[in-house]
Amino acid sequence: MYRWTLKNRKVDYKNMSSQLRISQEVCRVLVNRNITSRQSIKEYLHPTFENLHDPRLMLDLEKSVNAIIRGIQENKLFRIVSDYDVDGVISCYTLYKALSRCGARVDYVIPHRVYDGYGINERIVRDAKEDGIDILITCDNGISAFDAMELASELGLIVIITDHHQLSYEVFEDGSKEYQKPKAYAIVNPHQEDCKYPFKSLCGAGVVFKMIQLLYELMNLPKAEALDFVQYTAIATVCDIVDLVGENRIIVKNGLELLKSTENVGVKELIKVNNQDIQKISAYTLGFIIGPCINAAGRLDSSDIAVELLITDDEDEAIVIASELYQFNYERKELTESGLEKVIFEIENSQIKDDKIKIIFQEDIHESVAGIIAGRVKDIYHLPTIVLTDSEGIAKGSGRSIEAYNIYEGLSSCRELLEKFGGHSMAAGLSVQKSNIQALRQKINEQFDIDEEELIPKLNIDAFMSIDQVNLALINELEFLEPFGKGNSKPVFGDKNIGLLKGRILGEKGNVLSLKLVSSNKELHDGIFFGDIKKFNEFIEEKFGRDELDKLYNGMNNRILLDMAYYPKLNSYNGNEKIQINILHMK
Repeated sequence: MYRWTLKNRKVDYKNMSSQLRISQEVCRVLVNRNITSRQSIKEYLHPTFENLHDPRLMLDLEKSVNAIIRGIQENKLFRIVSDYDVDGVISCYTLYKALSRCGARVDYVIPHRVYDGYGINERIVRDAKEDGIDILITCDNGISAFDAMELASELGLIVIITDHHQLSYEVFEDGSKEYQKPKAYAIVNPHQEDCKYPFKSLCGAGVVFKMIQLLYELMNLPKAEALDFVQYTAIATVCDIVDLVGENRIIVKNGLELLKSTENVGVKELIKVNNQDIQKISAYTLGFIIGPCINAAGRLDSSDIAVELLITDDEDEAIVIASELYQFNYERKELTESGLEKVIFEIENSQIKDDKIKIIFQEDIHESVAGIIAGRVKDIYHLPTIVLTDSEGIAKGSGRSIEAYNIYEGLSSCRELLEKFGGHSMAAGLSVQKSNIQALRQKINEQFDIDEEELIPKLNIDAFMSIDQVNLALINELEFLEPFGKGNSKPVFGDKNIGLLKGRILGEKGNVLSLKLVSSNKELHDGIFFGDIKKFNEFIEEKFGRDELDKLYNGMNNRILLDMAYYPKLNSYNGNEKIQINILHMK
């Protein structure tokens, strides 16, 4: 069930279309994304490197780069401490390559997801001291590592934190917040209150890229070499689900083009093992095919292997590692499906079914897939979900939320029941004593005060447009707005009173529905629906009757008429191309 909302801002679209020489439909899409000024439209339609911000504007970045250059000149030992997800892997690789290129003596450590948990810790700090490390640089972590940073200071280590996560804060009775920073030589994080950097939505690898930009400039290395790192930063930017606007749009748009001609043998082999055409690589390829393989290493083994894939110049080694990552991802999918089945069963057969915030403890779920399962459950019920599993006697897991509810603040209000937690409005990680799970479930649900209407997922319609208006020119214009993702969602159009002439279920799993559509002007169009076919059949049968459903699948005239939300695209198959209406929702 979706609540359709039409974005209908008052703008002279005819005049705008004439000035920009693009269709009124695309003008509506731009306006709906608050891209209205001539400058913002130009930057959106032409996201070039010239529009990147000066790295010096980021607090402590120039100070950090100067310290790195001094360290290189003084032959100091560097160690990178990264995270185990895609953002962390890419951050680690790009910084390692950049420092090596500048002549630094550098190695890296990635915490183990199960044995270490997230981010730099006291063990890693002590190991660095014992190994004679002089300068520690964190990537995609460190902003909440207070104990580890305190120890590093006591041991005389120089620590540069590069991170993009929200700072920890304490909330007072009057609702005010006091932000807290760990002790470090420098903190490079655009979310700091006193950081004047104009773009706040970089991922961890994006922050590292800004550091590389200035490092290469001050080391008199070619600017083109620094910009080449954008292809890897694009992978992290898509996979970390940050807003694809501003600098992130520049990074991903240009990064996708660079990837098509990449010289990185590891990337090429990972694309190849997934049977992808490198010339057709897209944000979808990065987010749903390449990224999960990199992530799977940190989930089921160690992320070191993913960094090794990116570093190696040996094609044979790259083939072996890419195949391992592909296999890890296959195993991850099986663990996810198995765990999801158990979690759904528990919800449907317990009082959790009635909870607005669903907290499920399943001790035999693999810890590494708890977040994925929480996300899947959240999508099914459209309610905030936390999935916990056993981790050496304590319950540990992840939460995923909906737009209407800030899960980080919800957990913050229950902090006395938790051992540890962190995250942001839409996702969080936590650990809690098993004896406190029920108390957590009760308190967080008692405090939940979101209106029922807000719990109905919204489907924003950019414009109502007859499917008869769809043509190749429009599709080409829409493709120019890519890459789509968070913050730059794929345009959605609506049309009413669409007839269904014939339906065919396709795919090995029977989860694709091919439809012959009839517009209100009686013109025929090809439609495709990727969704729950069983629910579609139940919906048609309930609304129009079983006979009409049978007529649909038998290609007979019927009285089915539906309103549709859709996105038009060009479908290529066996060398043939045809316009297709991708159906997102029907009512």
